[in-house]
Amino acid sequence: MTWVGDNSAMIWDQLREHLYLALVPMVLGLLISIPLGYVATRYSWLANPLVALGGVLYSLPSIALFIVLPAIIGTQVLSSANIIIALTIYAVSLLIRNVIDGLRSVPEDVLQAAVSVGYGTLRRVVTIDLPIAVPVIFAGLRVVTVANISMVSVGAIIGIGGLGELFTLGFQQDFLTPIVVGVVLSLALALLADVLLVGLQRLLTPWARVNSPVKAA
Repeated sequence: MTWVGDNSAMIWDQLREHLYLALVPMVLGLLISIPLGYVATRYSWLANPLVALGGVLYSLPSIALFIVLPAIIGTQVLSSANIIIALTIYAVSLLIRNVIDGLRSVPEDVLQAAVSVGYGTLRRVVTIDLPIAVPVIFAGLRVVTVANISMVSVGAIIGIGGLGELFTLGFQQDFLTPIVVGVVLSLALALLADVLLVGLQRLLTPWARVNSPVKAA
């Protein structure tokens, strides 16, 4: 505990960096996946290739992607941008299937009713399609968020890894405490993020609570 108290400022900095590196790609991945998923549902022949491409991209080793990205994006400097871009690629790879499945889950009669009362495409997607697709999309978003929190630590190998740098410090000094702190905080972040996403999903889908079965007393 003495080590934790003496290094609380450093631990807090690593925690904030970890959150930033994990959550920004999650948001970017969602913003990219939604229009891609919509296009794939509009032009159904695109769905299978996009899902297959996502599977291929997600199979790429994260360490290799972190290191190779500077050459791809035209810079020789390893920075947080490497981690964010790589994790955004992984996020889109995972989310694209959920977005497509979620948008396809909207009942056809609901779509026809919206068109018949004069809803334009954008208004219908925002106010009807996406809200109905929320449970399916959020199932993927929860997986992406937990995966990102885990994979950020790998970035410590290139010197940018949030809590992962505590692991590196512990191994270099043959000292267990930083490793334990890093593991505990990573698990806590993943758990907290998952709970918050479940709460956000419930907030966005109030009808699911109304229609849920009530247990008999």
